[in-house]
Amino acid sequence: MTSTLSLPARPRSRWHSQFRRGAARLVAWAGDERLSLWLALGFTLAHVVLWTAILTQLKAAQDVHFDVAEAYAWGQKFLLGYGKHPPLSGWVAGAWFMLFPPADWATYALAMTTVGTGMMICWAIALKVVDRRRAFLVLVMLALYPIFNFKGFKYNPDLLRLVTLPLVVLAYLDAFDKRTLRSGVLLGLAGALALMTKYWVATMIGAVGLAALIHPARMAFLRSWAPWAAIVTMAAAMIPHFIWLRQVDFVPFTYAGGTYAQSNRSENVQLVLGYIGHNLALLALPMALAAAAIAWRRRWWTMAWRDPAGFIAQPWSRAANPGVRTDQALNVWLIQAIVAVGPPVGALIFEIYLKTDWGISLFFLVPLSVVAIPSLRVRRAALARLAAIWLVLTLAVLATAPQIALLTLPRNADGSMSHGSHSQPARELTDVWHQRFHSRWPVVAAYTDVGDPMTFYSVDHPMPLTPNEPWSSGLSSLDEAKRDGFIGICEVGDWHEQLCGDWMKVNAANAERMVITTRRFFKGHAGAATVWNVYVVAPGQ
Repeated sequence: MTSTLSLPARPRSRWHSQFRRGAARLVAWAGDERLSLWLALGFTLAHVVLWTAILTQLKAAQDVHFDVAEAYAWGQKFLLGYGKHPPLSGWVAGAWFMLFPPADWATYALAMTTVGTGMMICWAIALKVVDRRRAFLVLVMLALYPIFNFKGFKYNPDLLRLVTLPLVVLAYLDAFDKRTLRSGVLLGLAGALALMTKYWVATMIGAVGLAALIHPARMAFLRSWAPWAAIVTMAAAMIPHFIWLRQVDFVPFTYAGGTYAQSNRSENVQLVLGYIGHNLALLALPMALAAAAIAWRRRWWTMAWRDPAGFIAQPWSRAANPGVRTDQALNVWLIQAIVAVGPPVGALIFEIYLKTDWGISLFFLVPLSVVAIPSLRVRRAALARLAAIWLVLTLAVLATAPQIALLTLPRNADGSMSHGSHSQPARELTDVWHQRFHSRWPVVAAYTDVGDPMTFYSVDHPMPLTPNEPWSSGLSSLDEAKRDGFIGICEVGDWHEQLCGDWMKVNAANAERMVITTRRFFKGHAGAATVWNVYVVAPGQ
């Protein structure tokens, strides 16, 4: 009698088993009507916290960007406009820093909270187009989109549009569905809120309007109260800002026309091509990682080698897809196509200086536009794989952030760190004012990239006054500066040093003059020395 020896099957690793259980739980929560909201909130909160920690370390060698300092300065007074832009970004910054100190980490927390809010609104948009499982996939893709992490470090009106523009799209999809007076009013309020962020949002508002006119179901929408209530509500909500615009002689449009008009066709074409390439490059990462997660199979390389066409075709099917609402998906496709094509074409026609940052908020619908393709089949495992990719990449960047900060230090020709310091002169000049006048430093007169950081870093938070600026922020005036006293600052070697000095000769003729030098140090690395010409003007002069 013969017997066979049966060997036990190779046990699965504990890690693999735990991953499978965790993945199954994640997929179940993502598709659950009650738990999906908490999963999305938890994921977004983790993203905000982790990337706040990452950015705080990555940017430790430098002061906050002057756009951030400018928003902080605007938030010191809640005005109806701030010269260059509408007021919403200043209001948000003002409210934020009522709760948090004016510290570097708090600015990165504000930026990440802004993008996190936008992510949640985008998740809500996705729920109107696809099923809950696909909606969570969209959320993870956005978390991998550099606009929502690395590129999102700088809070300004462009970043805030990642909240207000998704809100417009969400309100439009809701109004398109319900076609009620209330939904129209909400759409109008969302449009007004977007316009109070930056006038560039007219591109998205126009795209929504065109999508409503092009959509096959347009007549049902246009015959309802919703679109007309939206137009009336938006116009009414903007009346206070329109009054302010008239009072300041429409100075934001003067600023835009003087700053972004171009006459050089060759440069115009190069900028448009750069804009397109920049935004395609940013979208490449989330799209490539999502494609890998969706197409991945065990021993995928074997199939890709033996049957490349079959490997590419495997995630696709012509069968009906109950997980996608094609009527709302069409709205998303139309809006995204219009805002993708419209600005570059408009910039070429009207010879407008097209900044790459203007695309920050215009491509948040791309992940949803792809996931909402009905023929695309998204297996459950793809969701867990992409979430795992996000987690691994995020934790890896968090662990290596201090080393990345050192390796990416910009350097001058002499090898010194090129980051200057505004926080040091802010502290020194605050002490100078206190010693001279035993009172709060009221006004700093300097160009924006110098004056606004002084407002942020000085404990007195002096109001900024920009020399020779035709679009004044309204935070202070020359009369107020002469009455209360001010400190004027000109950076030696800066491109507008001569203009700054000429202004000081006229308006700070009786000032106490001094020269200070500052140098930033970071983990043993010395920055370049920065020299400042300082003019201390006593109150009443």
